[in-house]
Amino acid sequence: MSLLTRAKTAEPGAESQSPLRPRRRTATRRWAGLLWLAPAFAFYATFVLFPLMQTVRFSLYDWDGIGVANFVGLANYANVFSQPELAASLINAFILIIFFSIVPVGLGLIAAALLREMRQGAISTLARVLLFLPQVIPLAGAAIAWTYMYSDDGVVNQILRAVGLESQTRPWLGDFDTALVAVGIIGTWVALGFCTILLLSGMGKIDPSLYEAARLDGAGRIREFVSITVPGLRREIVVCITVTIIAALASFDVIYVSTKGGPGYQTMVPGVEIFRLTFLDQKVGLASALALVLAALVIVVVLPIQRLGRES
Repeated sequence: MSLLTRAKTAEPGAESQSPLRPRRRTATRRWAGLLWLAPAFAFYATFVLFPLMQTVRFSLYDWDGIGVANFVGLANYANVFSQPELAASLINAFILIIFFSIVPVGLGLIAAALLREMRQGAISTLARVLLFLPQVIPLAGAAIAWTYMYSDDGVVNQILRAVGLESQTRPWLGDFDTALVAVGIIGTWVALGFCTILLLSGMGKIDPSLYEAARLDGAGRIREFVSITVPGLRREIVVCITVTIIAALASFDVIYVSTKGGPGYQTMVPGVEIFRLTFLDQKVGLASALALVLAALVIVVVLPIQRLGRES
């Protein structure tokens, strides 16, 4: 009877303590996880969240960066869309999406498909290296090289003279009609290698049996490309478009080194305009408002693309 009594008296204590142990372990694991995340969050808060909050605060003031700041509310945001040069910089950024994103992705698909058909060897390796080389070269250095190529005596004009098109030669980066397109071609050259290599790696995961079944059904190369390759690369295409669109909207180094936004405002983009407003015109509030508008536009453009990728 004594053993039975002890068992009965021990049961309530055991039942009351057993649910607490998993809870304590869960709480300990949560605190341990937060402890591991604390350094990364501190770094993120210091170099991302705090500057972002400061940018929001500065955008509400008319401030030269040194003197007294005057509160103007949303006037800086109104100026972003009302001043022609600021609105033009946003329009130019969206035009550059064609050259920085749409063209490289399209050409990258074609180049990746051709490289996939090539036999592994020296020529295939050389082609991949040449395509990916712009990703290794600093963008400032690439812009300097292209500036020389676009000059009056540069490679582009020399080629035109050699083929009898001397009437088409011009200072490409100094011409109001061709400056933005010329800068866009630099962006195409830079982004093409990234898109090609990413899409080529994505082609490696497509089931080869799909191509075999398509050939048995009489499908040609173009049909295989449209019906199998492109749908199979949906996620990779979304990544390419996302990265290149952000590069187009936030472009700075290529534009600043090659044209500094000129001639006039023909190649002015928000990144260069923010730099000019902050360090040359000393309009920190207006520059902060333009930076936040640019960030909002990037989010508005990129989020639907990301959603399209998740739905695949």
